[in-house]
Parts: sequence; structure tokens; C-alpha cells
Amino acid sequence: KMAAPISRGSRGLEPGAAPYGNFPNYSRFHPPEGRVSLLPQGLLSSLFPAATRPLLGLDVGCNSGELSVALYQHLLGLQDSSSSPEPPGAGKELKLLCCDIDPELIRRAQQSSPFPASISFASLDIMDSGAREPFLSSYLERFGRSSFDIGFCMSVTMWIHLNHGDRGLLDFLALLASLCTFLLVEPQPWRCYRAAARRLRRLGRDDFEHFRSLQINGDMAESITRILTQECAMELVCSFGSTSWDRSLLLFRSTTARPKG
Repeated sequence: KMAAPISRGSRGLEPGAAPYGNFPNYSRFHPPEGRVSLLPQGLLSSLFPAATRPLLGLDVGCNSGELSVALYQHLLGLQDSSSSPEPPGAGKELKLLCCDIDPELIRRAQQSSPFPASISFASLDIMDSGAREPFLSSYLERFGRSSFDIGFCMSVTMWIHLNHGDRGLLDFLALLASLCTFLLVEPQPWRCYRAAARRLRRLGRDDFEHFRSLQINGDMAESITRILTQECAMELVCSFGSTSWDRSLLLFRSTTARPKG
């Protein structure tokens, strides 16, 4: 289980003070536009051509919500949507549940969200099954659903891996695969693992507990693709290329679930 997020007094310190990836100003050095621009227009319509009910999305590790909002706007084809209170609907309706381990980041996301009726932000440790299961079940039951249509895991896998080890990463990917019909993953490359470990050491803090014992390493995009396709009943639909940070955007589809109309 993840420990508490960064200490209350560490806001604004160097990124090594955020060992769960909960950087307080993440979008300033990794802007959302670098990711959403790789996604094609009309993606939701192509994935769910017959959908007539609201689509449900899950964004795990949403930080303070800037990327969540950008994904929402891009997927619905909204332009300059911050000026309108709620979207008129661009062919599809999307209800997006966004969660992060850091309650302060979630408070910031809630305060700044331009679409509070469509995007929900919640503080949740996704690896804490005791908290996760009742929370997600309650949300899905509101819509009479048992799973999400699409999930987003954007630069989160490394933090799960470093803090929970190989078993934690496997369990996390299996969880997402069980929850989502489609899953968009942006894995961090292995060099980011080494950089995160160096930041902790520079601060004189203990290394990540699992870093030196990880057997899943090297090409992380390839490893995560292998895990999802060979062990989690998913198939790779598309790779949308890489961001300027050399992070791949990979779209997977469950082989056991069909998109419902």
C-alpha cells in the first residue's frame, strides 16, 4: 500500500520530494498539449460508434487535473471550452472520474475544473483495495454500470512500479484491464526510473524500496504491452507515437468485453 503523499511542508521543493509522482506543478514542465495533440480527432466516435448513453472514463493519477480537462476537451472536440459552463455535446457524452493519491492536488483540480458536472475529482490511493473497491463500485452503480468504457493511465506506471514493485505493477495493470474496455497508457521509459532514484538520493532520502530488485525493466513500453496482451486479456489497438519526452501513447482494448451501445 502506498504511504502518505508528500509532506505538507514540501510544496514547491524539487521534484524528488514527490515520490509518488504527485508534483505540485506537473503540467508546467509536461504540458497536456504534448499528449493530446497525438490523439486523433473523433477518437471516441471511432471507438464507440453505436454508443447512445454517456460514456464513462477513469483517469488514474490525475495530479491537479490539467491533463484530465485537456483530454476531455480533445475527445469531445471542444474548442476554447473554458468559456462555456458545460459542453453542448459533440456527438458523445463523457463522464470522467479522475483520482489521485494527493488530496491537495485534488482540491486544486476541483477548484479549477471548468466542467464540474462532467468531470469528477477524488482523492484515492488506487492500490488500496479497501478504499478503491467501494468507491469505484459506488460510482459505477450511479450509472448502472460495472466497468468503464475507457481508462487513462498517463505517466503513472513508473510510480506504481517503484513504490509497489513488480507484483504491484502486474496487479495494477490487471486491475485497469478488468475495469476498462479501452485503456490509454503512457508508460515512463526506464531512464525516468533512474532519474527519480537520483532525485531521492540527492535529497538524502532512502531509495525507492523496490528499485534495485525490479525484474521488469528495460523497454517499459514493450514490457507493459506484453503484460497487458499476454496476461490481462487486452490487445494493442494503436500506438499514437511518442511525446517530446519520448513517452509512447498506447491504446489497448479488452478482448473479453465489447463496447456497448
